[in-house]
Amino acid sequence: MSSKMKTSHVALIISVALTIGVLLGVWLSPVSKNEAVFDQHTTRTIEQSTKLNSILQVILENYVDTISVEQLEDNAIRSLLDNLDPHSAYISKMEFKSERETITGLFEGIGITFRIEDDSVYVIQVLDGGPAEKVGMLNGDRIITINDTNVSGIGININDIPKKLKGPKGTMVKVGVKREGVSELLNFDIRRDVILTHSVSYSGMLDDEIGYIHLTTFSATTYKEVYNAIRDLKSQGMKKLIFDLRDNGGGLLHQAINVVDMFLPTNQLIVYTEGRNEPRSESYSRAGGLFEKGDLVVMINETSASASEIVAGAIQDNDRGTIVGRRSFGKGLVQEQFEMVDGSAFRLTVSRYYTPSGRCIQRPYDKGTDEYYQEFLSRVMMDMMADSLIQEITDTTKYYTREGRVVYGGGGIYPDVILPYERDTLLIYYNKVLQKGLLYKYAFDYTEKNRTTLISKYPNSDYFVTNFVVTNTMFEDFVANTIKKGIKRDNKSLKVYGDEMRTLLKAYIGELLYGKNTFYEVYLSIDKELQKTIDIIKK
Repeated sequence: MSSKMKTSHVALIISVALTIGVLLGVWLSPVSKNEAVFDQHTTRTIEQSTKLNSILQVILENYVDTISVEQLEDNAIRSLLDNLDPHSAYISKMEFKSERETITGLFEGIGITFRIEDDSVYVIQVLDGGPAEKVGMLNGDRIITINDTNVSGIGININDIPKKLKGPKGTMVKVGVKREGVSELLNFDIRRDVILTHSVSYSGMLDDEIGYIHLTTFSATTYKEVYNAIRDLKSQGMKKLIFDLRDNGGGLLHQAINVVDMFLPTNQLIVYTEGRNEPRSESYSRAGGLFEKGDLVVMINETSASASEIVAGAIQDNDRGTIVGRRSFGKGLVQEQFEMVDGSAFRLTVSRYYTPSGRCIQRPYDKGTDEYYQEFLSRVMMDMMADSLIQEITDTTKYYTREGRVVYGGGGIYPDVILPYERDTLLIYYNKVLQKGLLYKYAFDYTEKNRTTLISKYPNSDYFVTNFVVTNTMFEDFVANTIKKGIKRDNKSLKVYGDEMRTLLKAYIGELLYGKNTFYEVYLSIDKELQKTIDIIKK
C-alpha cells in the first residue's frame, strides 16, 4: 500500500480484524436443546464417536512419543468444527471460563484494570466499590509482589497477572505495591469478590438535546445498562440519540432483541431465525419501549458484527432510524453452545438469522475459514485505498423496508449514510506515532511523574476536562521523545494534526487519573466520525 493510502485508523482496524475470528457471536440457550439437536442423528453420532475413539486409543497405545490425551482430543474437535463454518468452534476449559466472564459481565477478582509498562505492572484504574478500592489501593500504584512472589522486572507476561489476581469469591490474595512519595512497600490483604464489568463504556449528553451511548458488547447485563443509560439521558433532556456500535463484535441474541425493543413501537418484527433442524422463530417488539420516539442514529463499521448487525438491521428495516458508518462484518449465523462435563464447550451453527425484510447478511464462506477472513481484510484494505468508499453489493437481491426503501443482504449491513476512511498523506506521521504507542507512553510517564501534583491541581474529572491544557513546552517535549524513538519530525503534519494529538494526549492523561469516562469526555471532540454523525442527526 502506498503512503498516500494510509489512514489514521489502519493500525486499529487491522488489530481488531485479526481477532475477528473469535467474536462472541450470537448465542441461544443450549440447556433444553441438547437432546433435540442430537437425537435426530443418533446413529451417525455414535458411529463417528466410535471411529474417533478407536483411532485415539491406537495412538495412545502405539505412538512413539508421550502425548497429552487432552490436547489430542482438543485438536481433533477443533479440526472437526473448523470444517463446518467459520463460527462453529471448540472452546477449551480455560477459554470457556474467560469467555463466560465476558458474556455474563461478571468475574471474581480484586477489581482493577492494569497495564504493563517498562516490565512493571501499573494499576490504571481501581474500580469503584471493588475489593481493591476498599483496602486503599489507588490508580498509579505499581504492583511489585502478588502473594509474596515478585512480578516486577522479570519479563512477566500480561496474561499471567489475571491468573494470579483472580480467584473464587471470598479467597484472599496479598498484593504489594510501590506508591509515588512512599518509600516502603505497601502490602494489602484483599478478599476477592464478584466484579461487574460494563458493556456500556460511556454515555452522556453531547449538547442540550443529543444523547450518546457507546456499547462494546452484548453481555448478560447489556439491556439493563442501556435501559439505565437512556433513562438517565432522557432525564437530562435527551430528544435525539446516537447509538454507537462501532467495533462491537456481538454477543447474546436475546440481549440484542431486548435492546431493539426499546426503540420500536409494539408488534414490529425485530429478527427471525431458521435452520434445517430449527423451525422459524420470530421476535417482535412489545409495548412501552423506552425510546420509541425521537431521532435515532446507529453507528456501525467493518467490525460491528452479529448482535450489532441484528440491532442495525432491525432499526433500518423498520425505518426507525438512520444507519451511519461503513458496511458491517456480515455474520448472519446463529450458534448454540453445548457444555461438556470437563468444563469445555463447543458452539455449533444451528440456524441463520434474518432481518425483518428477510435479509440474511452472512458473507459467503464456501471457500473455507482462512479465505473467509482474508476476504474481509482485503475488503477493508480496498475501501481504505479507494478514492471514495466502495460498498460492493455481494447479493443483488432487493429487499424492502417497512416504508419501501430498497436494502440488500449477503455481506453485512449497508449504512444509509457512508462515512469513508480519512485519507491524507499528512497522516503518515500521526500514524507512526499511534502505531508505536508513543502518545499513550508519554501520557503514562507524565502522569506517573506528576500524579500527586495533577490530582492536587485538578481534584476531579470535571475540573480536569475544563482546565487542563497540554502546554507548548509539554508538547515539544513529547515531540522530542518521538525523535528519540526514531520518528522524524514532520512540521506540516504537526501544523494540521497537532491540536488533535494534544487532545488525545490530554484524554489519555485524564483516563490515567480518573478513568474511562474522562477519556471519552475529552476524546469525543476529535472523533471525526462522531462529529459528522452529530451533523447528520441535527439535520
